[in-house]
Formats: sequence, structure tokens, C-alpha cells
Amino acid sequence: MSHLSRFGPVIVAAVCLSVCVSACGTRSGRPDDRVEPSDAAGSAPAALPAVAPANGPRVVVLGDSLTAGLGLAPAAAFPTRLQRRLEESGLKYTVVNAGVSGDTSAGGLSRLEWALDGDVRVLVLALGGNDGLRGLPVAELTRNLSEIIERAQARGVKVVVAGMEAPPNYGVDYTLAFHKVYPALAKKYHAALVPFLLEHVAGIADLNQADGIHPTIEGAQIVADNVWAVLQPIVEEDARRQAAQKSPSP
Repeated sequence: MSHLSRFGPVIVAAVCLSVCVSACGTRSGRPDDRVEPSDAAGSAPAALPAVAPANGPRVVVLGDSLTAGLGLAPAAAFPTRLQRRLEESGLKYTVVNAGVSGDTSAGGLSRLEWALDGDVRVLVLALGGNDGLRGLPVAELTRNLSEIIERAQARGVKVVVAGMEAPPNYGVDYTLAFHKVYPALAKKYHAALVPFLLEHVAGIADLNQADGIHPTIEGAQIVADNVWAVLQPIVEEDARRQAAQKSPSP
């Protein structure tokens, strides 16, 4: 019991996700109505807003249906809310919503080249939820996320790792191993960490849609807050560095 008590918050989060999954009896018979990775991997993620500068600095959010904003208007998805935060802060960056419903970590890796196209300064890595729902091997998740981080950092892109939890359906060992992936990767690659993307949202009925998995408008705002708390100082530092590079030498 003392061993498990150290992981109390992890178990609680996993149980919340389990409740979400069991509450979702969709037509497809799967935990939710997301498309399969084989279909999603070939799909084109959300396009850049028409007002976005073609060559301006970008923040890319690489994720699944939580990022894509399934069930919400595009303006309500959490990446769009991050865009508003940047604009309100006077930071001239374009947020690219590279979320594809149904994507696993493998699917995200397969479309990474598209996601990193252009002047990408920050990559928010928000994948793994579907890996956990399907009970895919933790070693595979670790390998895929590691390669995404390495390839992004090789291009000088700052990475924000957004943590996810697996439901307890596959046992405590799997749940804890899954949980450990995200902080371990953040530490290994010196990346910023959002401990849990759905913090203060998962398992709260009023903050999730009828499927029990995808956030409502209010829930998406909280998800954006979770990410913004980590993203803001990174973008501000990048903006200062850009300004210093453009300033004429004395």
C-alpha cells in the first residue's frame, strides 16, 4: 500500500480517464468516435489561419482529437485559445493546430515533417492519449515520442511535452509505466513539461462533452491555461532572442 500511495494522483487521474472512456458508448464500439490511425495519418491537419504570416515564427501543437478540438468550433479548440493569449501578450507567433483525431504517437511521428515545416520555434507535443486507450506498448510510446523530440530539437525547435495518463484498464503496472514516460522524456531531453494536459478537466462532467472524453468550451479553456503556463516563458524568451539578433551592434 505504501508503494501505491506515492502514485495517488496518477491513479486518480487514470480512474477519471477510465470513467470518461466507460461513459462513452459510441456507434463505432470503440472508446470514442475517433478515426483509426491508419486513416488519420494521411489526413491533412488544420490549415494555417488565412491571416497568418507565411514566414512568421510558429508554435505547432502536434496532437490528436484533444488538440483538433473534436466537437468544438475551431475557435474554441485550445490551440486557438493559445493564439489569442499570444496576441494579447503582443507576441507575433502563429499557432498551428496540427491535431488529427485518432492519432497515436506513431501517427504523429509519421507526419512530423509536415508539422515542422516553416519557421517553427516551439513544438507542443500532445500525443499518447490514444496509445493509452488502446493499451499500446509503453516502449513504443517512448520510442515514438523520443524520435519526435530528437528530430524537432535537431532543427533548433524548443519542445513542450504535454503529459497524458492511461486508464487503469490494463493494470497498475501499465498505468504507472505510462505515467513515467512524460517526465522522464522531459528530463532526458531538457524539455519543458506540462505534467497532465487534462489537469482539472478529466473526469469532471461539466467540463467534458457527452462522450465524457473531449473537453467542452470551458474545459478547452482550462487545457489552454495548463499549456500556456509552460509555453508563455518559452515564447517570451524566444522573442527576446529574436529582438536581440535584429538589434544593430553598438
